[in-house]
Amino acid sequence: MELHEACGVFGIYGPGEDVARITFFGLYALQHRGQESAGIAVSDGQRVTMHKGMGLVAQVFTEDRLQPLTGHIAIGHNRYSTKGSSRLPNAQPYLIESALGPLAVGHNGNLVNAAALRARLLQRGVGLSSTSDSEVITQMLAGAPGTTWEERIQAFMGQAQGAYSLVILTARALYAVRDPWGFRPLCLGRLNGGWVVASESCALATVGATYLREVEAGEVVAIDESGLHSLRGPVAQPQALCIFEYIYFARPDSILQGQWIYQARAGLGRVLAREHPVEADVVMGIPDSATTAAIGYAGESGIPYSEGLIKNRYIGRTFIQPDDRLRQAGVALKFNPLPGNLEGRRVVVVDDSIVRGNTSRPIVDMLRQAGAREIHMRVSSPPIRHPCMMGVDMATREELIAHRLSEEQIRRYLGVDSLGYLSLDGLLKGVGRPAAGFCLACFTGEYPVGCPADERKEAFGRVLGI
Repeated sequence: MELHEACGVFGIYGPGEDVARITFFGLYALQHRGQESAGIAVSDGQRVTMHKGMGLVAQVFTEDRLQPLTGHIAIGHNRYSTKGSSRLPNAQPYLIESALGPLAVGHNGNLVNAAALRARLLQRGVGLSSTSDSEVITQMLAGAPGTTWEERIQAFMGQAQGAYSLVILTARALYAVRDPWGFRPLCLGRLNGGWVVASESCALATVGATYLREVEAGEVVAIDESGLHSLRGPVAQPQALCIFEYIYFARPDSILQGQWIYQARAGLGRVLAREHPVEADVVMGIPDSATTAAIGYAGESGIPYSEGLIKNRYIGRTFIQPDDRLRQAGVALKFNPLPGNLEGRRVVVVDDSIVRGNTSRPIVDMLRQAGAREIHMRVSSPPIRHPCMMGVDMATREELIAHRLSEEQIRRYLGVDSLGYLSLDGLLKGVGRPAAGFCLACFTGEYPVGCPADERKEAFGRVLGI
């Protein structure tokens, strides 16, 4: 699997709570959504303090760094870059001073009209220091028409196109905002009389909050000393949740659209087994993202499930870069095979997707070397033929293996005995929901919102000369 989520966001309004510490653990639960940087901003009702840095949550924050972050309102952010490169000026939250007071913003998603919005800001004389569309959002909010933050948020929503789930911190309030299409998830919970918002419900469970509901597409949730109130954005749009939340991004213990992600992924595996049966001795998943689908495949097919690879979950948690020899070893840094479960056996290997194929092929070679007699690759999503513009670092069109090659050519490239992708109908059956309501553009090429010509995440920075 070679996809990366755009970001994870968290927010809390909790008088009497250690909101910085709670946000730290909320971000810890959302670490899978972004590993490049992390940040927390806290308000005490008058001033906002913040700390952010490059790396994982546990690398960015220590007790000494959390201690100065005092107050009763906080937002936090984990980043994986889509618009803008991986460097400190692009880390979030963004914090600026405005005519209405301090403003901090954390953003999950991607604006497809970011370049045009940026140009407007520059024409107004607004200085920008990063390559991130999230800074554009922050400055737009600060300079939008209106005498209240609610009015400014609604004015921003009338101009922005694309994916944005936002946590917004002001001196006295917390706001949660979801774009009118609902591309990225956002949910709401209760904690000891306070309120919590997060990209996924798993973060609510981690901090002991009770899940209430999702923030609806196009909704603005405002929380302050008077409580919670909700208002609608100015424009309604057809719903277009990214279906990769079900396939890969969300944690299996999260709830989305009223169902557990685990159940949906197991359903994908069951449908995959019906669509692409094969005689085999064992079913295994590529850990960890394809494990649940593999269990579903095994249950439906009657073929025993077994582990074939052990994942080193800490290899990505270091700033020390491998030397050339280790870099060439590639997936060997991340996975070790279990020859005792593979030798002489016909193996069904379930993965959640194939993007470039650069990871899948070395894994197949590794399983062959460990003694697998046959390898039958099964993929719990359709072929990805089109790039994502809504906040997923995927690849350009030319880099996508399913855009360039037929399924038979992919099979030969990977070196597997058979290859089977889940059909689009099968995907929807497994999830248990109709196509209406999802963004399926990476499979179909039909984008809910217009797309910029340049597909690469670095393009935004390159245009700016940064």
